Amino acid sequence: MTTTERRMPAPDADERTMLEGWLDYHRHTLAQKCEGLSDAQLRTASVAPSELSLMGLVRHMAEVERNWFRRVLAGEDAGPLYYSDEDRDGEFHPTEADTWQEAYATWQCEIGVARRIAAGFGLDGLSRGRSRFTEQPYSLRWIYTHMIEEYARHNGHADLVRERVDGATGY
Repeated sequence: MTTTERRMPAPDADERTMLEGWLDYHRHTLAQKCEGLSDAQLRTASVAPSELSLMGLVRHMAEVERNWFRRVLAGEDAGPLYYSDEDRDGEFHPTEADTWQEAYATWQCEIGVARRIAAGFGLDGLSRGRSRFTEQPYSLRWIYTHMIEEYARHNGHADLVRERVDGATGY
């Protein structure tokens, strides 16, 4: 049973509402892909040699939200949540001690912070920080578009992982 409510933005919405709506749509899609599974199932990798799991994807998206909204847009010095110099892909390596409750709460916290930060910028507003890719500032419009792309790509991965875990398809 699905409990996460997911709505497409209105087809006649203004640009900002449309971008925020599609971003929220994809955030909710990932949440739906994870519903009804145990922690063990959420840690289950898709298929060897891949280490990709639903919990790993959620932890990754918490890092992505943190990076683009806190570090890049707001220019905050926000350290990593799950990765380290020793394990650059640490978010994709949940252990038996890692729980869905923690991963989900952290992801939702980062989404909430992202919304608050974005509310202080216009679509053409430029980031205060920079990414690791370029020294150029990014507009909020660019960040929203990139985040939609990032979620859409990883939601495709989540489709395959979920089907591998329990055979569920769709959403």
